[in-house]
Amino acid sequence: MAVTIHPTAIVEPGAELADGVEIGPFCTVSARARLGENVRLVSHVSIAGSTWIGARTAVSPFAALGGPPQDTKYRNEDTKLIIGTDCLVREGAVLHIGTVQGRGQTVVGNKCMLMNGCHVGHDGLIGNGVIFSTHAVTGGSATIEDSVIIGGNAAIHQLGRVGMGAFIGGCAPVVGDVIPYGMVHNSGALHGLNITGLKRRGATRETIHLLRNVYHELFHGAGYFEDRLAKVTADHSDVPEVKRIVDFIAAGEKRPLCVPRSS
Repeated sequence: MAVTIHPTAIVEPGAELADGVEIGPFCTVSARARLGENVRLVSHVSIAGSTWIGARTAVSPFAALGGPPQDTKYRNEDTKLIIGTDCLVREGAVLHIGTVQGRGQTVVGNKCMLMNGCHVGHDGLIGNGVIFSTHAVTGGSATIEDSVIIGGNAAIHQLGRVGMGAFIGGCAPVVGDVIPYGMVHNSGALHGLNITGLKRRGATRETIHLLRNVYHELFHGAGYFEDRLAKVTADHSDVPEVKRIVDFIAAGEKRPLCVPRSS
């Protein structure tokens, strides 16, 4: 399939455009950009720096991709922004390249939906199937695992982690790491498990019942958290979903855990 470039668009020499790419009116594309098959830039899209976009991803008007990171240490290094396949990047979304002090690249996985006005900070690592609702933002070097949904206007702290299948409520200030399958209240506190998400992922009734018990033991049980975590690990780490939670907690080092208000 032929590449289609609107007469008003500016594509710098050196940009790599795969078959079927469509570049609409008033778009600008950097010389270091790589656009995969059937990528569509609707109109007024800015693709700067070393931005690589996977096949069939569509970018809506006024999105700005690959600009310099909002980090005062940045000194024009050639870092990257990588966006996967089959993503939707909606109006006014902003995604920046990485820093040499961080991961060196900002990465968005496959089949993600980034709604209007959202922001992915420099060096972010976004998994597959993630949804950023309107004006959701992540700080620098945040990690968002697969199948996470971030509500509108929610903010994830820099260096923060959100585990697989978690749900973040609208306007939530998330300053701690969110366990896999966790549900974060609009206030920013952990508020149970994302049961709907677990069901959609095919979790059995028995697994969901066990996870509820594990959640209660970890965050509402007696004694020290470290002892409760050790007991859950010893008793239930043969269950993949439980192992994912305890491994996530064990890997934490940059931010505290997001916990319920009563903990």
